[in-house]
Amino acid sequence: MINHDYRIGIITSKGGHLFEVLQLKSFFGNYDRFWVSFKGKDTLYYLKKERVYSAFFPESRNLLNALKNFFLAFKILGQERPKYLISCGAGIAVPFLIVGKIFVKAKIIYIEPYYFIAYPSLTGRILYNFVDLFLVQHKHQLKWFPKAKYWGSLL
Repeated sequence: MINHDYRIGIITSKGGHLFEVLQLKSFFGNYDRFWVSFKGKDTLYYLKKERVYSAFFPESRNLLNALKNFFLAFKILGQERPKYLISCGAGIAVPFLIVGKIFVKAKIIYIEPYYFIAYPSLTGRILYNFVDLFLVQHKHQLKWFPKAKYWGSLL
């Protein structure tokens, strides 16, 4: 049975970011939810039974698509009105989490991707002091994000 009290928005790039967030399905599986991602074979396959919005790609370090995604975030989040937004990156997270926090007043959970152990992600550095809960998947990541919480790895 789906819990409609708390709508969750899951914002993720395709590929590894999508795979990591899918590991949380037991957590969000019973909640009313929607996804924002990119069209790709993996998203079409894994999210075929989900409510999915397609964002502009490529988004990382692409100013035009980042701007388009900000406007798209206003449209989608204004319509969906999520209580929580969850993301594991990448660049798609920035416009959606900022709009969600400021204009929709959603609680924001960001998970730093597991494979960023040699240096912090750009998305993580941008969002670190902005989100309600910042999670790292490797204790080494606490070096860059000392106020983050380590709850283990999704992988």
